[in-house]
Amino acid sequence: MEQFIDALRKRLQEPLPGIQAQARMTPELDRDVRFKIKARPDARRGSVLLLLYPQGGSFWFPLMQRPTYEGHHSGQVSLPGGKSEPGDPDRIYTALRETQEEMGIPMEQVQVLGTLSELYIPPSNFVVLPVIGYLPVQPLFVPDPLEVEQVLEVPLKDLLEENLIKFTDAPPGARFRIQTPYYPLQERVVWGATAMMLSEFIMVVEEVQQQLPLP
Repeated sequence: MEQFIDALRKRLQEPLPGIQAQARMTPELDRDVRFKIKARPDARRGSVLLLLYPQGGSFWFPLMQRPTYEGHHSGQVSLPGGKSEPGDPDRIYTALRETQEEMGIPMEQVQVLGTLSELYIPPSNFVVLPVIGYLPVQPLFVPDPLEVEQVLEVPLKDLLEENLIKFTDAPPGARFRIQTPYYPLQERVVWGATAMMLSEFIMVVEEVQQQLPLP
C-alpha cells in the first residue's frame, strides 16, 4: 500500500488534469460558462481534505453529510474542510485543521501527499483547494455534531467503477432543475463542487493505476 501512496504523491507533483476532469461533473448546459467565471476580488479562500486510509487491505476515504440549515450547502455530502482563518499559515493547514475540528482526526498524523486544482464555487464565492492526505492507520472518527450529521466511509475502488456517473434533474440543495451529473456513493447523491474535485482525483488515480495496481 505504501508503494501506491508513494506513486500517488509523485503524480500529484506533475501537471494536473484540472478543467478537463472537473467538466465531467458539470451540467452540460453550464459547461461553456462555468469555467469562464473568474473568482471575484472578495472571494473567500478555503480548502478540503481527501483523506485516504487503509481498511481491510484497501484504501478508503471519508465524506460527510452536513446538517440541514439555511445556507448553500445544507444537507449536502462533501469532503471535510472549510474557510481559511487568519491564523492559518496556508491552505494545506486549513484543510488539516478543519478535518480535525469536524471529524476529530489529529492533524499531525496526516501525511500530505499533494493538492489538486483550485476550484471557484460561484454560489458561495469560495475558491477551494483540494488537499490529498494519507493516514497510515484506520481513523477513529469523532464528528462535531454541529458540523457533521454523518461520516460516510467510502471505498476508493467505488470511485473507479465503470459507468459510475449518473444524472438527475433535481440534486439535493439545487436552486434550479437542470440535468446534473452526480456520483451515487453510500446511497447518497454527490454532486457539484465535491463531485468535480472527486472527478479530478479519479483521473489522477487512474493514471497511477496504469503503472501500479490499486490494492
